[in-house]
Amino acid sequence: MDSVSQFALGAALSVAVMGRRTSVWKAALWGGVCATLPDLDAFIDHGDPISNVTLHRAQSHSLFYLSLLAPLLAWPIARLHGEGAQWRRWWLALWLALVTHPLLDLMTVYGTQLARPFTDHPYAVGSIFIIDPLYTLPLLIGLAITLSARSPRRLRWNQAGLALSTAYLAWSLIAQQHVIGVARQSLQAQGLPAGQLLVTPTAFNTVLWRVLAVTPDGYVEGFHSLLDGERRIAFEHFHVDPGLYGALKEQPSVARIAWFSQGFFKLAQAGTQVSVTDLRMGQEPYYSFNFIIAQQRAGDWVAVPPRFISQRVDIGAGLRWLWRRMLDASVPPFGQAGAVNAAPA
Repeated sequence: MDSVSQFALGAALSVAVMGRRTSVWKAALWGGVCATLPDLDAFIDHGDPISNVTLHRAQSHSLFYLSLLAPLLAWPIARLHGEGAQWRRWWLALWLALVTHPLLDLMTVYGTQLARPFTDHPYAVGSIFIIDPLYTLPLLIGLAITLSARSPRRLRWNQAGLALSTAYLAWSLIAQQHVIGVARQSLQAQGLPAGQLLVTPTAFNTVLWRVLAVTPDGYVEGFHSLLDGERRIAFEHFHVDPGLYGALKEQPSVARIAWFSQGFFKLAQAGTQVSVTDLRMGQEPYYSFNFIIAQQRAGDWVAVPPRFISQRVDIGAGLRWLWRRMLDASVPPFGQAGAVNAAPA
């Protein structure tokens, strides 16, 4: 999730655990700060853009390592405020702030390696978008009232914010399972053999969902709104060249994205260059992670240092499309009408 959501969740949990044992602002500040620490790995340069993407949410998001870090942070913070007798309570508060960071990230589709050092598998539920105001706002409102109010019952506002945000996460799981059922029925009814299925919400909501299914000759993409009147998803088919993967599958960049995306990726040729794309984040043809990884020379594909392909999308048009498609199943995919400029970074 985004840094604001992580800070708000860590602050709210710390306030809830510390209660009246310390000042609300102290608990909120340190809980929020600790909750954002795991994302400092985004500032580490691993040498190339694919490594930077796939090694984000790795060791710094490990539940094991974060659990070891919690008491090392709690003791000096408790001593700093003259609350040494409360250091175990600080330990619990900051441990929750730390470990709920990767657990919240787990709910997105990116992939979080929270079980390191035992496995580097990038776990992902994908039931909530990386930024969703309906998750974050209850936390912020509950914290704001708790920090500003003078009533002895002000902590209840923070608890209410936590309860509402957690309920929203639960709702996202229920909605996702519903759309998965609709997607499987639609694929079967249309005779589309799907080896892998991915169902994730579109940006900033849990009403409109994107469905991606891998087929023997490519992949299909469709959209389903919880407001759609029928349970049939219209899929658009995209072919891929299996020869490209056969020729390039041993390249480290291709293997890395294939692992990280858990099979939801594509290779595409444009002139003398080949790019690899993580299909999970974005929608056709606009994706967050595209990389040029090979160049054709003397009839052979030669690996080149990965280069990120930047895409500039009309955000205003995209938001208007989201709203229209939520309400009307006949609205075509944004990719059929939108415009994008792409260039290697």
